[in-house]
Amino acid sequence: ALEKSLSLDFHDKALLKQALTHSSYLNENHGECRTSNERLEFLGDSVLGFIVASQLYNFYSDWQEGTLTEARSILVQRDTLAKVAIRLKLGKYLYLGKGEEMTGGRKRISTLASLYEAIIGAIFLDKGFEASKEFVIDTMDPEISQLGHEETYKNSKSELQEKIQSLGIPPPTYKTTETSGPKHKQTFVAEVYVNREVSGSGSGSSKSNAEKNAAIDALKKLT
Repeated sequence: ALEKSLSLDFHDKALLKQALTHSSYLNENHGECRTSNERLEFLGDSVLGFIVASQLYNFYSDWQEGTLTEARSILVQRDTLAKVAIRLKLGKYLYLGKGEEMTGGRKRISTLASLYEAIIGAIFLDKGFEASKEFVIDTMDPEISQLGHEETYKNSKSELQEKIQSLGIPPPTYKTTETSGPKHKQTFVAEVYVNREVSGSGSGSSKSNAEKNAAIDALKKLT
């Protein structure tokens, strides 16, 4: 059913099953599967990063390195990948342990983002780079093509500060509220405070990116 939904036909069906297998399921069903999707997630993360970087480089030919880096960070961050996974309805195909199922694991942002990366890794191993590239471009097209002008996120903190100052309010402040993930792939969550109240929140692969995304969130609420 998932292959039909994604217009894919795996040569090695075991790879697809591995991509859909959460570690919690493996822990509760010894012998049914050899490994969870964590290794495929690791591979898919690298493949995805290269594809996104390549697409941004070709799609936005007038953007400089710093802007391209910012855009890539936004596209490969956990929240964005989870959004894609939700649109593709990947969660319902997950093999989850009972405990993880009961605590909402099927809708967990980090789990969905990892699932999407694992499927990319599985496609790469089963069909090669071109097939995985086609999959990423097709499934992430809305996010890639709708990034908009670089100023939207590059200067979001400056824009928010100017907006706040024009209202006669003290400058906004930022606070990192959460850090998760392994050291090589951490995700940060930040909140921006205006008049000592939370005005926006965002996540990113660095504290700086998280703050910029929080500023974008606040700007949306102020306009």
